[in-house]
Amino acid sequence: MTTSATFNKSIPPFAILVVATTTGWVYFMIQTDSWFLFLDNWFMTVTMIFGSFIAGASSEGGGAIAYPAMTLLFDIEPDVARNFSFAIQSFGMTFAAIWIFLSRIPIEKTYLILAGTGGLAGILFGSVYIAPLVQPAYAKMMFVSFWLSFGIALWVVNFIRKNNSVDSLPRLSNYQKTELFAVGIIGGIFSSVLGNGLDICTFAFVVLKYGLSEKVATPTSVILMASNAITGFFLHTTFLQTMQPEAINYLLVCIPVVIIGAPMGAYVISKIGRETIAILLILIIVAQFFTAIYIIQPDLMLSLFSLGICITGLVLFFVLTQIRANSKS
Repeated sequence: MTTSATFNKSIPPFAILVVATTTGWVYFMIQTDSWFLFLDNWFMTVTMIFGSFIAGASSEGGGAIAYPAMTLLFDIEPDVARNFSFAIQSFGMTFAAIWIFLSRIPIEKTYLILAGTGGLAGILFGSVYIAPLVQPAYAKMMFVSFWLSFGIALWVVNFIRKNNSVDSLPRLSNYQKTELFAVGIIGGIFSSVLGNGLDICTFAFVVLKYGLSEKVATPTSVILMASNAITGFFLHTTFLQTMQPEAINYLLVCIPVVIIGAPMGAYVISKIGRETIAILLILIIVAQFFTAIYIIQPDLMLSLFSLGICITGLVLFFVLTQIRANSKS
């Protein structure tokens, strides 16, 4: 929990960074005469007002709102939605991470290092070898199915399991370190396809298995996803050269929104419990899933694929983490 003194000290340097970034953005928009982009892409600006706040206030990146809105509601190609998610989170979640550091909001360093390293390996591997093979309809159903499993985990974390929470992980054995690293790899692979996933996977894992306090796990997951998004953005704009002009156009109309919205979310969640936000997220997850079913109308093979992804998520979130419950019984 940040103190008033720390909060007051954090405002000036953060405000300078926001003003500098906004000034640079305005200069670019003027020099390239790009203001017209708002005429066609205003819906993304509105979407990210909400998405950026969720990104900073929870274990879900801004892509958690952007990706389904773009692919299901606005009929934008999944690869464009994924790349936009990387791009916008590179700004929004990075600013949220900077606010977390400046405000000295508690984080878990072991979780950050192990899961972050695994996430880096996962997004590199997934971007090159897995993401290009995933068909659009499968990518959409993969997203909502994996999120459905996370929604179930989120419900259990907040409203069913009443385990005592801890502010840091215990001393991990080599096996436990490898396990957390592996979960990071899985999360990074999901990020490579969907634009986010590292934060979701690792957050649920450490909270369910080790009882890590959400007050600590949430800001740590924000920093994790910021690093993963920057990696993805860099990969697609340089080595892979697959960053679409549409994704950049969407980015340009959202930058001034997310650099404020995400840090604001991080600040709010440091002051209040997250049960209300959890309920909102669960409702969004359920709505996303049934909206996808209605729009995509999956055939038998796609339905089985969706079921497999959901089961994979449930195994990750519950079967592996049940070790904690068994060790205490």
